[in-house]
Amino acid sequence: MKRRSFIQNGAVSAAALITGSAAWASTSSRPASRVLPPKQDFKLKYAPHFGMFKHHAGEDLLDQVQFMADAGFTAMEDNGMNKREIGMQEKIASKMANLGMEMGVFVAHSINWTESTLVTGDSEKLESFLTQIKESVEVAKRVNARWMTVVPGHVDLQKDMGYQTRNVIDALKRASEILEPHSLTMVLEPLNFRDHPGLFLNKIPQAYQICQAVGSPSCKILDDLYHQQIHEGNLIPNIDRAWEEIGYFQVGDNPGRKEPTTGEINYLNVFQHIHGKGFTGIVGMEHGNSMPGKEGEVALIKAYAAVDSFSVD
Repeated sequence: MKRRSFIQNGAVSAAALITGSAAWASTSSRPASRVLPPKQDFKLKYAPHFGMFKHHAGEDLLDQVQFMADAGFTAMEDNGMNKREIGMQEKIASKMANLGMEMGVFVAHSINWTESTLVTGDSEKLESFLTQIKESVEVAKRVNARWMTVVPGHVDLQKDMGYQTRNVIDALKRASEILEPHSLTMVLEPLNFRDHPGLFLNKIPQAYQICQAVGSPSCKILDDLYHQQIHEGNLIPNIDRAWEEIGYFQVGDNPGRKEPTTGEINYLNVFQHIHGKGFTGIVGMEHGNSMPGKEGEVALIKAYAAVDSFSVD
């Protein structure tokens, strides 16, 4: 496999690799597209996705994984992992294992954003969902994943929310029975009303209530802070109140859904808070790049270095 050099065009000398952030600062006046910061030692497990660094690493997925590791990222997530050929899944898993990287979430089932998948109590839809959960167990084993994303679907306008909630809880209990023997966890993702209008699950307290009712270690919350900033804000208090049921975080700044530091969310404070609470899981980088090309990829790495610069007591 073709290796990508982490140092571009000789812009950073061997001394820069030794002196770390000081060398980065000394080269920051050069064009961003030509200067990559040295490998970061992140405090949290930030997980990029495929395509995020393709201008440096190229289209080859394994080269992209290598670049992520060379930049200092210790995890990676891929929503579409269960759609990839088995051979590619195995290659990605092997590459990540060799680099000491952890696999983040993938989407566990097909999602139709206008379909009321789990809320109706429809037996055919439920069985289809459970079949896909079983298939996702095999994917998770293959790629060494521990988490998979679940979205209950659109609201059913013909049913009261109480009945819909009961149907979702019943479905997730059934799914948990499949996942528990394998120590796997589905994480429920509340999504905001602006980007995904009409979805059943949209708030952290709502997800917390459902996870409490399911009562399984295999059913937790995916707290995507981009969605929650739009829908209800109150990020840190909701993190604290729902803490025992949060299994995974994803991030993106608002407005724009780009990397931290490009919007209104104080990710430095948020990341310091969850680190201080002892979070050892993965923080998925569920967003785009604010600038195109290599310059945007460099800016992204620098943004995460900035929000990861909090002090540790």
